[in-house]
Amino acid sequence: MSKSDRPLSPHLSIYRWPITMTLSILHRATGVAMSLGLIVLAYWLWTVLSGSANYARFNELTSTLVGQLLLIGWSFAFFYHFANGVRHLVWDTGRGFEKQQANASAWLVLLLSTGMTAVYWIWL
Repeated sequence: MSKSDRPLSPHLSIYRWPITMTLSILHRATGVAMSLGLIVLAYWLWTVLSGSANYARFNELTSTLVGQLLLIGWSFAFFYHFANGVRHLVWDTGRGFEKQQANASAWLVLLLSTGMTAVYWIWL
């Protein structure tokens, strides 16, 4: 049997990407994003304490398009991490592990985190 006649092992292009796997990856990514956001929060607190000139400079940076997108992204990361944390707390009780329930709760987490982010920025 030559190498070309051997069957290929299934890989990512064969399998369907499940929503639960996406949320697991997103949970890790938002955790890292919030860690970076904590540095920005500490810098903001430093600017508040160091005087109005530094605080004004920080406000100029965050009022740009990139600054606003970063702030929206960090708020989404917070709300997503919160909603997914509640989902994991429910799982700790032994409920919600059925495939249909896990998929439904995954979509609910995405909808809630997006909605909470939108409501926060509309009312801000």
